[in-house]
Amino acid sequence: MRSLVTLFLLTALAPQQPPSGGYSPVQDGYPHGDPPYLLETGWEPLLNGKDMSGWKACDAKANSEWFTITAVRFEPFLGPTQLNGRPGPSGVILNSRTGRTANICTERSFGDVELYLEFMLAKGSNSGVYLQSLYEIQIFDSWGTTAAPTTSDGGAIYHQWIDERGVGGSAPLVNASRRPGEWQTYQAWFRAPRFDASGKKTAPAHFLRVLFNGQVVQKDVDVAGPTRAHLEIPEAAQNPLMIQGDHGPVALRNVYIRPLRPIVVR
Repeated sequence: MRSLVTLFLLTALAPQQPPSGGYSPVQDGYPHGDPPYLLETGWEPLLNGKDMSGWKACDAKANSEWFTITAVRFEPFLGPTQLNGRPGPSGVILNSRTGRTANICTERSFGDVELYLEFMLAKGSNSGVYLQSLYEIQIFDSWGTTAAPTTSDGGAIYHQWIDERGVGGSAPLVNASRRPGEWQTYQAWFRAPRFDASGKKTAPAHFLRVLFNGQVVQKDVDVAGPTRAHLEIPEAAQNPLMIQGDHGPVALRNVYIRPLRPIVVR
């Protein structure tokens, strides 16, 4: 009997392969303990744990000062607008010592994906993760904000910029921001835009769901076109992932991606 119990526990704790057809109970938008890349197979790290290989400055003429650090230090009283790190091989990256450097893009391109990442902000910092380098999930220090969330807050799908004004976008359903200096998480289910044989767009990019620190902040959001400060590339079935690096200190770790699978709605 003890052997059977041990076997059951080992099986339950091992990363699970979703059943055929792609269904997975971890896809329901609720907390399930550890991060999803530890609970199921199919996830691929976009940081190699050593250096910045696989990433480059999105602008070929720009100089990227992103670097890997072995630890992140935040001083809430002596330097709340700064993040500092000890350089060294690791899976944690920081956008320079000043928080003002180039945007970085993956060398690979992606289409329909599920994305998970963890980030840390200094006080007042502003960044963003751009699916396909075009459609931004806002990374912003919204800790302590009491006003109704807007498309500029953390957890938002950022707006487009048309005729010198913001258009569209989707404010987060709740303010799920943690205080500066704490690690935070995003998990996003994203469907790329669709095109017919002639190249005409037949369906816009679509966020099926976005979790911010485990809370649902976006559900079924169409994105009519590229959001503000996007990379100057055309919409396509596949494009790189982009991280904004020029709006204040931000650190990232545990950036994982996998092909989009069906979500569960309870």
